[in-house]
Amino acid sequence: MSRLVPLFAAVAALGCAPPSHTRPPGVVVVVQEQQASWIRNFNPFNQTGGARWPSSTGIYEPLLIYNPMTGDYTPWLASDWRWVEPARVLEFEVRPGVKWSDGAPLSAADVVATFSLLKRHPSLDSGGVWRILDDVSAEEETVRFTFSAPYSPGLLEVAHTPIVPAHIWQDVDDPATFTNPSPVASGPFTEVRRFESQVFELGRNPHYWNGAAGDESVEALRFPAMSSNDQITLALAQGDIDWAGAFVPAVERTFEGRAPDHHNAWFPLVGDTVFLFPNTAQAPLDRPLVRKALSLAIDREKVVQVAMYDYTVPSHPTGLSDGYSDWRIDPVPQTDDWVRHDPTQAGRLLDQAGFAKGADGLRRGPDGQTLSLEITTPAGWSDWVRAAQVIARDLRAIGVDVSVQGRDFTAWFDRVTKGEFTLSLGWAVSGPTPYRMYKGLLASEGVEPVGTAAVTNWHRFGSPTADAALDRFEQTTDPAAQTAIARELQQVFLDEAPALPLFPSASWGESNTRWVTGFPSEDDPYARLSPNSAPEPLLVMARLQWRDAEAAP
Repeated sequence: MSRLVPLFAAVAALGCAPPSHTRPPGVVVVVQEQQASWIRNFNPFNQTGGARWPSSTGIYEPLLIYNPMTGDYTPWLASDWRWVEPARVLEFEVRPGVKWSDGAPLSAADVVATFSLLKRHPSLDSGGVWRILDDVSAEEETVRFTFSAPYSPGLLEVAHTPIVPAHIWQDVDDPATFTNPSPVASGPFTEVRRFESQVFELGRNPHYWNGAAGDESVEALRFPAMSSNDQITLALAQGDIDWAGAFVPAVERTFEGRAPDHHNAWFPLVGDTVFLFPNTAQAPLDRPLVRKALSLAIDREKVVQVAMYDYTVPSHPTGLSDGYSDWRIDPVPQTDDWVRHDPTQAGRLLDQAGFAKGADGLRRGPDGQTLSLEITTPAGWSDWVRAAQVIARDLRAIGVDVSVQGRDFTAWFDRVTKGEFTLSLGWAVSGPTPYRMYKGLLASEGVEPVGTAAVTNWHRFGSPTADAALDRFEQTTDPAAQTAIARELQQVFLDEAPALPLFPSASWGESNTRWVTGFPSEDDPYARLSPNSAPEPLLVMARLQWRDAEAAP
């Protein structure tokens, strides 16, 4: 039975009941993480998924913020930046007058100390900046980054690294395990004024540098613990959440329609792509023929309709969303298009791979073993759970024995990053160009042994051909040359099928302007409404204003 039946019944039962508002004025309720309870961890470099969401999105800040809605970088802790030597030497001017939340000045020395910290403790370097950097130095308030080799995509990785105060972190014995319970930081919300297992609050930084950062009457962000989309949908419908980044089924009816003047949902398709990752370290998923067969069995139109409520579209065969339309091979020849729905061809490929269908309808290999697979996904993500169920049905239809296993997010994330799965839904990284996505999907350097956490290459696939193309991409800033190389990478992807693209990820975002204003929307698309892509939500926090309670309709 659909998990959404009780959800719709509960929303309908709310009728016209007034929203419940138990928070004081100035407190903005935000839901981004899905957790049953909170652990007090504000380490912005935590790689396990255990750090609270605003750690690098409201507590700590980067030098620049890339905004995919505009295609530009917004200066943040750096007031200016430039390539001194194309693709090799990069300089940032640290913004004057910035203070840490304890009143100490923020300087170029803090930027250098942050990157030195990552160098001394590689486990903190989740972005892998010291795989590309040779040196970081400062002269007065200018910080110079020298890459070990020309690396044009390096701007994003350096610019988005959260900067921490040297005078605090230099005394931390083990930064990798440091939970940073009382952060000293530069962001707009740094003060932990309440922390309980079911709710915590971050108050405003008393020394925040950005005079344009919203209205100071927005005193705090409150984060209630919610473990599923169903809980979030109910709370949104009641008006108890001001800002969220969740999938909401039938959002026009369950959320927007309940308060049309204040409830807004906006899901632009400018984010990453959702993939079904086959673990290529496991047989028979180490064979492109099998991976392509599984992909051909998937009815993506049905996945989008049933699981995603048509908020997105089936993926392009290259895995690139419409935001990269100028980069794509288009159209893709049918011989390379294993993203189309063709269960007959899927069966032929499995036959060719040696997995014949038996009298019971199940496929078995030459050793007589049933082709059995498990799809794992975060248990609370109802959209992904339903997508996995549709995919499982399609694979069973061609004779594959498939089960679906939902797990708590932390457990799921731990397993997939360590390569301890068979099939899993997941995301790919995005950026200003297709480089980062294909780097994460195809680069040999990202392949870790099973049991060791991988930053992006969860599926354990590497291609020497792609490695060479990525290297050439890194060395040029010429747009025409980069486009040609990106198409080479697309061809490797089409030949090897290392991951199975499902649909472009909608940038889920919901806002309630009854008490808080300044959120982006389709009419005012200055940034994404979604709080899910650090550090972009800082652009939104800078605009939030508290509505006068007496004037609120």
